[in-house]
Amino acid sequence: MSGMAEIASTRTLPLASPGPAFLLPDASGRLFSLDDVRGPKGLVLAFLCNHCPFVVHLASALADFADTCLAKGVGFVGINSNDVTRYPADSPEKMREMQQTYHWSFPYLHDDTQAVAHSYLAACTPDFYLLDEGLKLTYCGQFDDSRPSNGRPVTGASLGSAVTAMLARRPPLLPQHPSSGCSIKWKPGNEKPQPGI
Repeated sequence: MSGMAEIASTRTLPLASPGPAFLLPDASGRLFSLDDVRGPKGLVLAFLCNHCPFVVHLASALADFADTCLAKGVGFVGINSNDVTRYPADSPEKMREMQQTYHWSFPYLHDDTQAVAHSYLAACTPDFYLLDEGLKLTYCGQFDDSRPSNGRPVTGASLGSAVTAMLARRPPLLPQHPSSGCSIKWKPGNEKPQPGI
């Protein structure tokens, strides 16, 4: 993890905010909308990338977690918003390799303009959002309290508890602990939202 600075996801949408719509391609060019990836009971949206050690630390567990969500009627989607020109390890070709290596069955989409990351106020990889059946935000935060350097097991407890509460129609869990990881690799001049985003 040498040279990787850990930042917290401090920009968050207010709870009950509607999930911003999108239309993004996967590595093969197939387009997916927010409605395409939602499940009948909600959606987990994760900002991910290929090279970040914080994502790699969770990558195997994400496969099982996503499959569990899908079995419960909750969709799961990964979005890579990193600047692939400066970080070619996050290119669509490498995204396909990432899916195959870690057996990700969920769509993994490329946000080339970074507009979707800005619309969700995403700050780091990984960054997790949970939308309910009406696509309103009910959780924004960490997968769990495990990090590559702290020796704690990867459990998915934080996000899992939020999914359980949502499915039981209980109020959003509080407090919500922010995710942390590598900063999203913004394109030069694109660090702040563009007008209208």
